[in-house]
Amino acid sequence: MLHFLPAPVRGSISFLLYVINTIFWAVPILLLAIVKLPPIKTWQTWITYLLDFCATSWITLNNLTSSVFTRVRWDIKGIDNLSVKDWYLVMANHQSWVDILVLQKVFNHKAPFLKFFLKKELIYVPVIGLCWWALDFPFMQRLTAKQLAEKPELKGTDIATTRKACEKFRYKPVSVMNFLEGTRFTQLKHDKQQSPFTHLLKPKAGGISFVLNAMGEHLHKLLDVTICYPKGIPTFWDYISGKVHEVKVRVRVLPIDPKLIGDYDDPLFRQRFQSWVNQLWLDKDLLLTELKQGERN
Repeated sequence: MLHFLPAPVRGSISFLLYVINTIFWAVPILLLAIVKLPPIKTWQTWITYLLDFCATSWITLNNLTSSVFTRVRWDIKGIDNLSVKDWYLVMANHQSWVDILVLQKVFNHKAPFLKFFLKKELIYVPVIGLCWWALDFPFMQRLTAKQLAEKPELKGTDIATTRKACEKFRYKPVSVMNFLEGTRFTQLKHDKQQSPFTHLLKPKAGGISFVLNAMGEHLHKLLDVTICYPKGIPTFWDYISGKVHEVKVRVRVLPIDPKLIGDYDDPLFRQRFQSWVNQLWLDKDLLLTELKQGERN
């Protein structure tokens, strides 16, 4: 609609509207989070529906801002049979902060509100960190091998923390989101870890295994999402200022095999689970090559 404006103007106005929209919805979200504190399960579940309504409305207005100031050709396939009444485990490749806006655009009103696993430190991000907490985003602190070697008594706390975080997701439909690479793709990171994939970093299978172990019986389907930017990976500023002209997204809906639920500390299970994840990543890498080359519809 306002695509004729210069990119810096579009970006500045868009950013201002994103900030205003975030602050506007942060107020009821934080107030509802306080109201939700009494430990009455039915009451908390009902308030969670209101919180998710606020979050969905926030995303809807962000999407409206995007449609007004940008002209993106959205090429999305695989979401026709999704339902807001189902439980999903969502995983995707990670290239940019724009990925989050893309996922919210794709799944808004198509699947339950996305809940991302976040690093514990992100709770301190002004305003939005508290909103993530209020919306029951799980904050994780993964332990390194060195930490476990120094304090063996901490073994198993990762899965306990994941199970506790996922406990809140049992009572209403949810989409639990996980970026398996654990960080955004850059060529430097790719080369440093000697990734065997062309367009992807090595996947970290442990996190998704912990989620399946914690609430696998409550998750009905796996959504394998592939995000492609044919003209190159954009920055957040590129996106909001209208410099992104095409985004391709493919969603595969897969069943969750009960064999994928098990003890990740067991060497045989870990090997089998990692093989499954690596095959998903090989398929995704091939798909990205085809999407970038325009060989697959």
